[in-house]
Amino acid sequence: MPFYEKGPVRIYYEDAGSGFPLLIIPGGGLNATIAGLDSTHPFNAMAEFKGGYRCIAADLRNANGGQSSGPLEIDRPWDAHTDDHIGLMDHLGIEKFMVLGYCIGGPFIWNLMKRAPGRIVAAVLTQPSGHRPELPDQFYENNMKGWGPALSARRPEITMAMVDSFLSRMYRANADFVFTVTRDFVRACQTPVLVLPDDIPPHPYATAMESAMLAPNAQVSLYPWKEPKERIPLAVRHVRTFLQAHRPA
Repeated sequence: MPFYEKGPVRIYYEDAGSGFPLLIIPGGGLNATIAGLDSTHPFNAMAEFKGGYRCIAADLRNANGGQSSGPLEIDRPWDAHTDDHIGLMDHLGIEKFMVLGYCIGGPFIWNLMKRAPGRIVAAVLTQPSGHRPELPDQFYENNMKGWGPALSARRPEITMAMVDSFLSRMYRANADFVFTVTRDFVRACQTPVLVLPDDIPPHPYATAMESAMLAPNAQVSLYPWKEPKERIPLAVRHVRTFLQAHRPA
């Protein structure tokens, strides 16, 4: 089983298929794992696209149920995970790549485009998470219940006070829009983007559509695309067409 290691960080990843590299960021919040692609996602991008792309996915650092681990970087929660994504691609010798992310992968993709602007060829934001003004504390509260306690039980050196600080910095310090970048950044971002909006509490339709309206080279899928389930293949076809259109020769 392949691991990428850098200092105290150990990231489990899978690498399947061949062709232009496609980084896949699973959803599931801070419990995002490769295994979730098969069990909790509307479609498994790894299975769908490995026939034409080199698909790379990783368990998120410190996800419960995953195999990746590392320090809890309280002062830079988003950037710590982006370090892992960039570091993994460096480890594999990949300079330019496409990226498809579910849920928490939306904010991660915007952070990747901020941190490594020349390397992301195109991006697909699938049911992206974002700030919902009427539920401003949902991510903090959900993770204080569904992520922190199990992590602290597994890693006694990580206290719930540390989890509280980490989540407060991640979701409360910049409680707006997509958490990781500003509207001005999105407005100036020239990278081709495809947004597949959702509308459940963690995946606000309004935020997904605002980002698509602001980004100058954005497209949007049909909506709703997850229900009825017969629509999912149509959304996947749109993703495939988008990736083909922007894949370098």
